[in-house]
Amino acid sequence: MSEFDLIRKHLTGIGARRDDVVVDLGDDCAVLRVPHGRELAVSIDTLVAGVHFLPDCDAESLGWKSLAVGLSDLAATGAEPAWATLALTLPAADEAWLAAFCRGFAELAAAQDVRLVGGDLTRGPLTISVQVHGFVPAGHALRRAGARPGDLVCVSGALGDAGLALRHLQRGEPLDDYLRRRLERPVPRVELGELLRGLASAAIDLSDGLVADLGHILAASGCAAWVELDRLPLADQVAGVVAGQAAGGADWGLPLASGDDYELCFTLPPEHAAELSVLAAAARCPITRIGEVVPGSGLRLLTSDGHPWAGTVAGYDHFHG
Repeated sequence: MSEFDLIRKHLTGIGARRDDVVVDLGDDCAVLRVPHGRELAVSIDTLVAGVHFLPDCDAESLGWKSLAVGLSDLAATGAEPAWATLALTLPAADEAWLAAFCRGFAELAAAQDVRLVGGDLTRGPLTISVQVHGFVPAGHALRRAGARPGDLVCVSGALGDAGLALRHLQRGEPLDDYLRRRLERPVPRVELGELLRGLASAAIDLSDGLVADLGHILAASGCAAWVELDRLPLADQVAGVVAGQAAGGADWGLPLASGDDYELCFTLPPEHAAELSVLAAAARCPITRIGEVVPGSGLRLLTSDGHPWAGTVAGYDHFHG
């Protein structure tokens, strides 16, 4: 099929019908209407075969994940998702692969009330770029800057699941359904992000690992923090690896630095501490207090006896491994 045949058959009409979409696929530009009193939050992510996903990754799951990583950025801003554009580079016109990819993309788009409004389809090494757009009430967007000494450091969900799943796949080891879903079909914490508006002092999504991403909040806010390792929320599989991997003691690399969790890390003024359980119930996800913001700079990782952890970890960086 031609490029335009593929677009008409598989990409047109993906996602929810929205009154704020004046023109979507089929014209040179989408024409979109931003509601009065709202600001537009925009983010773009690129996924490259062999870098961000294994070349034999299930196409339907890849369609889901390619949208989920952008929606996670909107969640960290407290934005309500609205529109997406997709630039898809394919090695060949593989209609079966494209149909499966679009099913996964469309499933999450419909669930989050997102409309695919434009993009591009071309030939080359498998590469997926998705730009997402969302609305946030004017002046109420969550940012990385804003954390203050005394604020609680909190995270949603569990940490290290995706990193452990990837490790199993790279080693050719069996992978259970829970870990596979956590790697290939992450659930962006959109509801939590919206609930945090007006409560959280700063927020970020965990794509490159807790140490790296929390470090961005601290750098932007001009603060330091401590985190108690024993407070980190871990699934049983990850907890087993942490406890048993290193003969000399626990190895916390997975939950601290493996990335791809797409949970939210946020700081919360202490006067809102009592609302954590209400937030967790409303957002339908666990929330764990793991530390506290303090004066200074940098991040201190503390063991159960209150001493600094002797290990070192670094988050993912495209140009430094």
